[in-house]
Amino acid sequence: MNNGELIYCDGTPGDELSVRRSFTPSGPIGVFDSGYGGLTVLKEIRRRLPQYSYLYLGDNARAPYGTRSFECVYQFTRQAVEHLFACGCPLVILACNTASAKALRNIQQNDLPDMDDPTRRVLGVIRPTVEKTGELTASRHIGVLGTPGTVASRSYELELAKLHPDIYVTQHACPMWVPLVENRESAGPGADYFVKKEIDALFEADSDIDTVILACTHYPLLLDKIRKYMPEGVRTVVQGNIVAESLADYLSRHPEMERRLLRGASVDYLTTEHPDKFSDLGSLFLSEPVSARHIDFN
Repeated sequence: MNNGELIYCDGTPGDELSVRRSFTPSGPIGVFDSGYGGLTVLKEIRRRLPQYSYLYLGDNARAPYGTRSFECVYQFTRQAVEHLFACGCPLVILACNTASAKALRNIQQNDLPDMDDPTRRVLGVIRPTVEKTGELTASRHIGVLGTPGTVASRSYELELAKLHPDIYVTQHACPMWVPLVENRESAGPGADYFVKKEIDALFEADSDIDTVILACTHYPLLLDKIRKYMPEGVRTVVQGNIVAESLADYLSRHPEMERRLLRGASVDYLTTEHPDKFSDLGSLFLSEPVSARHIDFN
């Protein structure tokens, strides 16, 4: 952004998302996910911090990320972060466990320092979840339910080992849970079968687990069934409110970033998929009408 040029989020003149010029210091908080699950995080962030404006980007056309390589996820995530930066976001939240696991560290350590504005920041969902979970477990046995990609990355296992080396971690992949949500079958009997199956498998591996992390932002839409089949007394850790509280704490400790955030309580949605499809399914995640705009990274 140079010489006060007006920036358009999708490159199209007249786009009403072009809310600022390059010399304007404030911008919305960017929230990124490979698909729809990050909307559950956005919902909790907006509830906790309603005074700010937000710009959500879902790379729905290239989802799911979970089965893709580390390099592919990194490249896709970097594209999304750069787009949100170009739209004026000084702060971007990766509301995606796969992107947080496979791309966040590389972007934070290797990319941000060399960008035109190294004071911008990118935050993820794994570390705040791990920090909170360590406070909750009494048995020091934690279970992680996630997508195959998140489980294969071992990100939760490694982060827990760094922050809480006394905790024993058991991970289990739930490949059918995201399709159940996105095919609107989360309330049906098929969901009961797959939810019970994966929870039973987790506790067969370690019956001492007293706290379970739902390491996918789709899973809150299955929460009623998850709680139905979770053993009595086991805590279920949902990420949205944890990430929202962590962000509020981050902004209180970093007033220089907080001052750069655009106020106005507005929210806009971008998708690489057809906007009508995003708006339809996005409304399911947010329990409110959603109107999205299409972007193309190519």
